[in-house]
Amino acid sequence: MSASDLPDELWARVLELGAASAALGFRDLCCLAIASRRLRRLSLHPPLWSALLSRDFPSQSQPSSSSSQQQQPDPKSLYRTKFERHKLRMAEARRRAVYEAEGRVVACRRRLTELEESMCAEGDRMKATAQELDSLERVRRASVALNVWQPQVVHGRQKQLVQQCTVPVDSRLSALHMELKV
Repeated sequence: MSASDLPDELWARVLELGAASAALGFRDLCCLAIASRRLRRLSLHPPLWSALLSRDFPSQSQPSSSSSQQQQPDPKSLYRTKFERHKLRMAEARRRAVYEAEGRVVACRRRLTELEESMCAEGDRMKATAQELDSLERVRRASVALNVWQPQVVHGRQKQLVQQCTVPVDSRLSALHMELKV
């Protein structure tokens, strides 16, 4: 006995059980419809599509009392309409998710640019501090030379450096060392 020998009622029952138990989806039913003329005729039975409709779109498949008085479209076309709407909603949700992700990327790029600018400014401040530290070290060495050597031997450049410095050299040096460490 082959599958073609089975009566249509048995095939219809198998398809109904498959649709009700979620073993048979709308894609499977469409694939069966192109397999043979007999399966196409059986796959177009409204109870199959009604079962799929109530399973895949449970909140939307309940007919209202006003629509039951009007002529109902066949369940397959109703399923197709609801499936297309669902597909559009899902595509829109994916688009929204992509837009949100792109927005987060733009915000992160903006923050990264701000951080890079901040790092550049901090680097400039460090360079200025290092230059000031270097010049203060020279002033301190000149000051030590003035105090240790006799004034007649001291060169005029060292004396000029010490006189130009208005801030106490040792306190400013310690402050600059602390700033560089931070």
